[in-house]
Amino acid sequence: MLNNIKKTIGTLITLCCLTFFTGTLSQADGFGPIPMSLKGAPVPGVPGLLGGPDPIVMNKKKAIALGKALFWDTNVGSDGIACASCHFHAGADRRTKNQIAPIGKNSHLPKDFELASDGTPRGPNSTLKRSDFPFYQTDNPLSPIGVAIYNSDDVVSSSGSFGGDYRDVKSIEAKNDQCSRSADPVFHVGAKGTRKVEPRNTPTVINAVFNFRNFWDGRANNIFNGSSPWGDRDPDAGVWVRNSDGTVAKERLRLINSALASLAVSPPLDDFEMSCHGRTFADLGRKLLDRKPLEHQRVHWDDSVLGGLAHSTPNNLQKGLNTHYHQLIMEAFNPKYWDYNQTGLFGAPPRSSATHNLPYRQVEANFAMFFALAIQMYQSTLISDDSPFDRSAVDAHGTPIDLSASAQRGMDIFRDSHCALCHIGPNFTSSAVVTNGILQKSNPHAFGNSTFRVSTTNVVTSLSLTGGMMFQDTGFSGTGVTPVENDIGLGGTDPFGNPFSFSDQYLQLLAGNASGVVDPYVANVRPCDLDTSIAIDSDSPHALLFTRVDGIQTQKQNTLNCFNPAGIFIPTTATASAELTKPNRKRFLSAANGSFKIPTLRNIELTGPYMHNGGMATLDEVLAFYIRGGNFATPPKEFAKIFAQVDLRLSPQKRIDLLNFLKSLTDDRVRFEKAPFDHPELLVPHGHTGDNTTITKTHSISSALAADEFLLIPSVGAAGRTKALPAFERYLQ
Repeated sequence: MLNNIKKTIGTLITLCCLTFFTGTLSQADGFGPIPMSLKGAPVPGVPGLLGGPDPIVMNKKKAIALGKALFWDTNVGSDGIACASCHFHAGADRRTKNQIAPIGKNSHLPKDFELASDGTPRGPNSTLKRSDFPFYQTDNPLSPIGVAIYNSDDVVSSSGSFGGDYRDVKSIEAKNDQCSRSADPVFHVGAKGTRKVEPRNTPTVINAVFNFRNFWDGRANNIFNGSSPWGDRDPDAGVWVRNSDGTVAKERLRLINSALASLAVSPPLDDFEMSCHGRTFADLGRKLLDRKPLEHQRVHWDDSVLGGLAHSTPNNLQKGLNTHYHQLIMEAFNPKYWDYNQTGLFGAPPRSSATHNLPYRQVEANFAMFFALAIQMYQSTLISDDSPFDRSAVDAHGTPIDLSASAQRGMDIFRDSHCALCHIGPNFTSSAVVTNGILQKSNPHAFGNSTFRVSTTNVVTSLSLTGGMMFQDTGFSGTGVTPVENDIGLGGTDPFGNPFSFSDQYLQLLAGNASGVVDPYVANVRPCDLDTSIAIDSDSPHALLFTRVDGIQTQKQNTLNCFNPAGIFIPTTATASAELTKPNRKRFLSAANGSFKIPTLRNIELTGPYMHNGGMATLDEVLAFYIRGGNFATPPKEFAKIFAQVDLRLSPQKRIDLLNFLKSLTDDRVRFEKAPFDHPELLVPHGHTGDNTTITKTHSISSALAADEFLLIPSVGAAGRTKALPAFERYLQ
């Protein structure tokens, strides 16, 4: 690994994260794309959702109100957890007690908690300390040849549900679902169960509307199918629709650019995050429909969305809204999705309860769609585009000129250090595929000048180096934060056995296995829009690229306005199929295993802890990680080329400048929770009475569980709060 990260700059023509460049460097203009403002950036559209003769949503304002209420309502969880319980601080989670999981997601390593770096035990109900971070430490944090002195495979994330087996629900009064609960085998102190902690760190929901896919591993599909996260992959997905003749039938739903909706239907049924095991969305609908939204939480009279519905009056905070969830759904959504009053077609709870095993109604059966689309519409308002960087005037080249002198220098360092090619575009991430693609199509040089360009339009990109040729999903990268065995990330599979990765599917497509493509965007990948060619029209053999010697053909798609006109060649189906059978191939590799979604850098000073494992507490620690060239040698890291940043290592001032540039991306509306980032009151579980060795009180819902301690997050109106949100490190002991 050390030899790899000490390669010369001449060899390192790849980027800190994902994309490649075409052309030569222009030193006078800096390296990499010039960062751009988010103001006016196109938000991916959702055809069929709003407008037209038969839209799904009839009243946008009511749908947003419904979404905000659902997002913040603790009744949504089986035991008092709201969506916002993990996203209440700049869209992320800053809790410090009972926030540790023993290993990453989908890992087969033992579920054992590590000792902290000072040797003290750490586990359920522990309180994080400043000395716990980072989770990978060396004797010289900035040096690429530092010796590791501490390494933990624990994860800092968000505590959620106690779990348990779902039994029943009451449609009024009761806050918690009826579940069979017991102490979890992993998450417990003594005999008392604690809340489970997710195996990946919680990213911010602010600006998440720009992500082509959501979750760290991209499993929240761009296409929302109405009932699950899996898009077209799920053969049973759909919604119940009342026809003009009065009958009702289940139909497929297919809304593109709706990864937020696909994400929204996962946590409420997840027994780590919000639910008891076995609950359905129809059950959740039965619980909520006849309730007043936020009935246990105070709502500010000047809430930018909910103020007009709140019981509160000026200087008199009250709980709840003066409507019901059923009423908001009827006002927001097309009646054909909720006004069929007969039962029987939609199933019933598979339980023997004499009271609550009645058949579901249409409005209950479609509750997943109402919930997900309302949440998406609310989260689509959470766009932070008013940072000092966004407010700055720009020169003729589009370079901001009103930042502080230090931040201005930091932006140049950001580009020269190759960061701008992962964190590209107005949302500072290549995961904003649609927005970045629109901008590049309208201006081919939006992400580079005449001597430097990157492609942003494909969902797959190709990388060619001396070590081999690899495909990566656009918006995902592996930087060596943790070993692959800790968390496989994008290399995971869905419940139907299909890979999350577009790259894995694209390799199957080139090899002639059309059944291996389950996401339609993969078939639309144009080879001539890849950053580097995968084949060349040559009679001579090539170590990495396919040539006529191997067998090549031209792409099947049109070649209009190709990013790389010379890249129209691909291997023949037979050649590609044969290549995939080679055990030690250097061509046709996938970077999926160990890759994760590239996060936005906006408001980054407020959204710690950092990385998918939450193992870094401060931006200084993140910077040190990149300066030394990463933690571990993983396959995607070799192609992402995380390499030692010598200039930053030797210059404290440059590190200060770069951090000041990153802090210029903070929107004060987020910092002070001003509209649209204001919110209702929220009680957030923050560990349990006692510590990681002893529990001192028992929970009221079960004697097997530990009693909660809480953080009170007060309601905030449109004008925001008076004190700024602190960074995560400020909450550490």
